[in-house]
Amino acid sequence: MTTSSPPATGLDGAAIDGGLYTDVTNFARDTHWLNEPVAVFSDIGMGLFALFLLVAWWRARRQGTTVMTAVLATPFAVILAYALNSGIKNVFQEPRPCRALPHDFLIEACPPVDDYAFPSNHTTVAFAFAAALLLISRWLGSIALLTAVTMGASRVYVGAHYPHDVGVGALVGTVVTLIVVLLARRLAVPLVERMSTGPLSPLLVARTAKRARPSARASRAAARARV
Repeated sequence: MTTSSPPATGLDGAAIDGGLYTDVTNFARDTHWLNEPVAVFSDIGMGLFALFLLVAWWRARRQGTTVMTAVLATPFAVILAYALNSGIKNVFQEPRPCRALPHDFLIEACPPVDDYAFPSNHTTVAFAFAAALLLISRWLGSIALLTAVTMGASRVYVGAHYPHDVGVGALVGTVVTLIVVLLARRLAVPLVERMSTGPLSPLLVARTAKRARPSARASRAAARARV
């Protein structure tokens, strides 16, 4: 068992919901069969959101410029949400719970001292994707939202974050993305329309299928029918 105290200058996350965090990590200790799947998902599950956005882009090629504009704005929204979240981390400098609370079992190794906990970057990015996808496609966004909730829960389960780190991360990702994507849909549609008629058009607009030419036999049969 290890113990440590948070520096006086940082946010004391343990005083906010340290007890709930401990309850979750104790649950993780008692569910060894679940540890590996959650750890793998928490580590590489972010790739699912890139896959969701790829599907949204492919479908948007047939859904019009407004939808495509939202798809194109999504990466910018995610990057901005991540940058803002990282700035909040540096302001509050909340020590990771593994450094602030006694523990005898954690799935994820304790990060460096200057890798702060509040808010959760994983959760911020996950909810940023989910919020954008909800504006693009209700069914795809619903899947992404469920995945984002699971990602946030996994960060507490593996011992990396307090629950409030996850909650605020979800709020940051959602708010920033809604602002960016809605502004893009209002202001950037004409730009995407111009791009859709240039060299990038195959990436932005699906070509309509050409009508198949009738065979010679079919043509003769049609001619006889007209006679």
